Amino acid sequence: MTGLFTEALIALVPAAGIGARAGSPDGRPKQYRDLGGEPMLRRTVRALLADPRIVQVRVAVAPGDPWVDAALAGLPRTVWRPCGGPTRAETVRAALQDADLADTTWVLVHDAARPGLPADALGRLIDACQAQGRGGLLALPVADTVKQAWSTQAGCARVARTLPREGLWLAQTPQMFRTGELQAALDACAGDPRVTDEASAVELAGAADRAPLLVRGARANDKLTWPEDFDWFEDRLAAGRVPASR
Repeated sequence: MTGLFTEALIALVPAAGIGARAGSPDGRPKQYRDLGGEPMLRRTVRALLADPRIVQVRVAVAPGDPWVDAALAGLPRTVWRPCGGPTRAETVRAALQDADLADTTWVLVHDAARPGLPADALGRLIDACQAQGRGGLLALPVADTVKQAWSTQAGCARVARTLPREGLWLAQTPQMFRTGELQAALDACAGDPRVTDEASAVELAGAADRAPLLVRGARANDKLTWPEDFDWFEDRLAAGRVPASR
């Protein structure tokens, strides 16, 4: 984190989903699943607060969410808003409208299910986007051989072909854009199933010369989706490889 620029930043955390694939043992949405004594959502917000250039973290939850107030209690520079929608894109879109930011304000959208975001990866993204004046996202180059599936039978997929992995990256978050650019892209692509993250909306709506930057992320920032992902994170906590609760 070099601090080359002093522009204020806003972070948005869409947290309106139910996370059915995670199999939360107590029935709560996965963002509230306990990780080492605190809800995952709280850990995620704390990871963003580690960079002092982020002046506010805005968490967008579903209307009537009964868990968020306790989960975020006492965190500085943090507010939550019951403006979540049925999809991630709609939640982010509503959160931007609710925040009512100037078009030039930088926003970082971060998954609630990425509590392991390292401060140095966050700093790299902020520095790169501000230095080059364009949006970008954390991502990792694909290291494994990539197979495209043809069909699935009895729980097994059949290989259709092997895809070249050169130039392929796995998208992470945060994804950082100017408010005006991101809002316009989400508005233009509303309802488009190809929009699976903020960068894909900007890609579909924007010009090639405004293509988002790919900034190297970190394995520690992997998304917790399946039950075994939570076991992996708990192992990291036990090994002292994740910052302690506070």
